[in-house]
Amino acid sequence: MSPDPATLAPNRFVDSDHPAIVAFARGLTEGLAPREAAVALYYAVRERLRYNPWRVRYAPEDYAASSVVMRDVSEGGHCIDKALLLAASARAVGIPSRLHFADVRNHVGTARLEERLGTTLLVYHGYTELFLGGRWVAATPAFNRALCEKLGVAPLEFDGVHDSVFQAYDREPGGYMEYVTDHGAHADIPFDAMIAAWKLHYGAHLGAREATE
Repeated sequence: MSPDPATLAPNRFVDSDHPAIVAFARGLTEGLAPREAAVALYYAVRERLRYNPWRVRYAPEDYAASSVVMRDVSEGGHCIDKALLLAASARAVGIPSRLHFADVRNHVGTARLEERLGTTLLVYHGYTELFLGGRWVAATPAFNRALCEKLGVAPLEFDGVHDSVFQAYDREPGGYMEYVTDHGAHADIPFDAMIAAWKLHYGAHLGAREATE
């Protein structure tokens, strides 16, 4: 199976040809084989920005991998930011990548999210898929180690062979995540569809556009 050429090309949001992305990716992967490079990029992206679900923007110009890599690390980033950076960094070193989106019901550490958004449903949760060893492998770099330790869940590891999608269970019985709706894999962010889904599910809660807690 050969990947779609679009999964290797820069585009509007996955701007893998941007000098900042190229420098970031090549600086981490020089001399590494593709699978080793993918693993190195995964961990660098996972730990570069703390997961911050409040740093959500609603304008197209706020979504570009280059803006994520140049961001002050104190701002953190949400799942799409981090999936986007991993996808762009992979393409910058010749690894095909795509973005996968799904609605996820989160049962771990969500009291504030539920209060803020009115639901435990995370709409258009994003992760990355990398083409390694002749097949697509899922990688979810959203949740940094410090956050996982705080919530009592094991951080997601990635070896470039097995899918690394989402914590299914926490360290105590009963807490878990579940996928509700799959929005498929895309070479770029399906921006209009994503924003429309957020408006449908979150409505008035979108008013917290500039929240960066």
